[in-house]
Amino acid sequence: MSHTDGYTRRQLLTLAAGASVVFTFDPAFAASPPSKETGGKNMLTRAIPSSTEPLPVVGLGTYRGFDVAPGEPAYKDLPAVLSALFQKGGTVVDSSPMYGRAEQTTGELLSIHRPRSPAFLATKVWTRGREEGIAQMEESFKLLQTDRIDLMQIHNLLDWKTHLPTLRKWKEEGRIRYIGITHYTASAYDEVEAVLKAEQLDFLQINYALDDRGVEKRLLPLCRERGVAVICNRPFGGGSLIARLKGKPLPGWAAQVEVSSWPQLALKFLLAHPAVTCVIPGTGNPRYMTENAGAGFGPMLTGAQREQLIDLVG
Repeated sequence: MSHTDGYTRRQLLTLAAGASVVFTFDPAFAASPPSKETGGKNMLTRAIPSSTEPLPVVGLGTYRGFDVAPGEPAYKDLPAVLSALFQKGGTVVDSSPMYGRAEQTTGELLSIHRPRSPAFLATKVWTRGREEGIAQMEESFKLLQTDRIDLMQIHNLLDWKTHLPTLRKWKEEGRIRYIGITHYTASAYDEVEAVLKAEQLDFLQINYALDDRGVEKRLLPLCRERGVAVICNRPFGGGSLIARLKGKPLPGWAAQVEVSSWPQLALKFLLAHPAVTCVIPGTGNPRYMTENAGAGFGPMLTGAQREQLIDLVG
């Protein structure tokens, strides 16, 4: 491993030693291979429409949580966050140049383990201009310490017409496996819809939560029609949703769908939609990662159960 910010591989291993880390590794749901950590159960997967490749339904967003450097107290928790994701059968790790040091931190922590983790690496291009976009994406490869990125997305549609030809070329060359676009606000839905109709894409990453359901009207049906996988960002409504639900009793049927917390139920609400492929709650807390990953197991919600949650939130 090359030096990063003056830290060697040995130093990174020492700094990360605050947690014990063992990296083991259709609209219809399938199941990923079981592991000892999941008691022989399987995290559910959904097929990426453009390839039919199965993708585990719960991943990890690195916004804020991974924007930390070696030596900071929070850094020592991050190996255990990744360990919890992989041990539960998850693979998707999503980042962006917009997220400060998150790409570099992700690359450091994945690279100090052998064999390399099974991460499905997703990141973004977030700049204007063809050459600037190429330079930024090359930097992402360097920071993530990989020669192939699974999913490259045009962040918030910034200069998307300029970047898309580069993404298509790199996909043909095998440097990236899938291409997509992202946004996080309802004000952009008309433009997102227009791009989805005009271009053939593999993924859309969009905001969707129990209290933020605007994508249900047009975007999610369009993704099903166009064969586009959907990744849900801001699955807890930016944090406000869980705060509103805190203290309320879980529905009586929660145990039937193997749910023990509101965060799990909020994620299962999203996964019950047939257009949703994966949710990526962000965290730098290993306990929260384990809890979030639990939403990828057991029965999904029925239509009646979803409606009950909608009524509850109002």
